[in-house]
Amino acid sequence: MKVQCVWEHNGNDSLLYAVNYPGAFTRGSSREEALQIMPVEIDSFLRWAGEPSQSGITPEIVQRKESGLTICDADSDVLFDAEKAALTMPEYRKLKALSLKSAQDFLTQYQAIPEKNKSCLPPRTTFYGQIPRTAAEMYEHTKNVNEYYFGEIGVPADNEGSIVECRARGFSRLECRPDFLDNRVILGSYDEEWTLRKVLRRFIWHDRIHAKAMYRMAIRTFGPDAIPNVFQFQG
Repeated sequence: MKVQCVWEHNGNDSLLYAVNYPGAFTRGSSREEALQIMPVEIDSFLRWAGEPSQSGITPEIVQRKESGLTICDADSDVLFDAEKAALTMPEYRKLKALSLKSAQDFLTQYQAIPEKNKSCLPPRTTFYGQIPRTAAEMYEHTKNVNEYYFGEIGVPADNEGSIVECRARGFSRLECRPDFLDNRVILGSYDEEWTLRKVLRRFIWHDRIHAKAMYRMAIRTFGPDAIPNVFQFQG
């Protein structure tokens, strides 16, 4: 099975995204490294999403973007060519449901952490400041992109309540707009292009980055059986 991928890179540092599996991604110090681990990521994503496993997964690059961003820390601004098409209501409902599932699973994983403010990870700084180290910090960081992501397509949103509550509220406000399925390309902050499709993909992608970091931190801090593997991560 061929999996279409978008390759965003800064020098050798690479982010690889699966076009038809929104939020599935790999990172690597080279394109080849990111390509090599994509089949594992797709298998993990399918099991998380409740879809049948696929054999013979072969990634192929269909779009590439050279970036000046800190790709090694998952800084990204790419808009997929496939994210410019208008949405049908069934497509939107499917992507929305996946985004809300991702939020709920992130919350479930966070709630399973025995001590929310404990971490064995050393301090580290990225492009956005100190990297979240504890479960509490990871949860707040992940939840608090809600207002930002919806705001980039002109939807007034907030970060109040749980990650599930504020995300669901943002979708409700979006759906009040009669033309929201048009999926217009909008120039947002930092001259970055956004569409509704991109917002839906970015929510799942961002959840997945920090869910994986939280899961790995919890295993190292509390032991291999400390929390359930809600997102079906491998390795």
